[in-house]
Amino acid sequence: MKTAIITGGGGVLGQAIALALEAPDWTILAPSHLALDVVQKASIEHYFQQNPPDLLVCCAGITRDFSLSHLTEAAWDETLAVNFKAVLNCSRLAALPMIGKNHGHLVFISSFSAIHPPLGQVAYATSKAALLGLTKQLAQELGPHGIRVNAILPGFMDTPLTQHLNARRRGEILADHHLGRFNSPAEVGKFIYHLHHYLPHTSGQIFQLDSRAK
Repeated sequence: MKTAIITGGGGVLGQAIALALEAPDWTILAPSHLALDVVQKASIEHYFQQNPPDLLVCCAGITRDFSLSHLTEAAWDETLAVNFKAVLNCSRLAALPMIGKNHGHLVFISSFSAIHPPLGQVAYATSKAALLGLTKQLAQELGPHGIRVNAILPGFMDTPLTQHLNARRRGEILADHHLGRFNSPAEVGKFIYHLHHYLPHTSGQIFQLDSRAK
């Protein structure tokens, strides 16, 4: 049996990824915040020692949307802790047993905001952009050990993270999609399944899954 861990597994996207990854020879773990607190190093260490993964999907994330002039240090620290530092710590602990087995796969859920940040998302965009650099760096570092590292930009989806947006703003975002439709968590899950199982030689790549070009 092989094991996949999806951090932030209690969320809509995490659950969709877990469902898409289900297979007879896989154990799919999608822990909620209560089972795996990604900002607590002791929680990460305990969970990964008990469940060394063959595939890690870092899906946990938060938004704290403020312009720089209104961004508090606490909001900045919290966003970086969940969206970047937690990914780094989870990756470190996941990679250790992967190195011993000479195979493994790390997948980071980044965001379109990492490359085209809207106004007022300085902390979120910065944290998600940092994941792109981490993807490139770890792909080089871990590649000789048979470990792949890739990043996904899922695109705008109907999840609790986007429910606060009003109809006008949603319409503006939709207008930027050349196909005139949003992505779905289920489709993101299917892409990750395909990436892991059918693209074994792909690493260090950033995949944008929606139809925006700007």
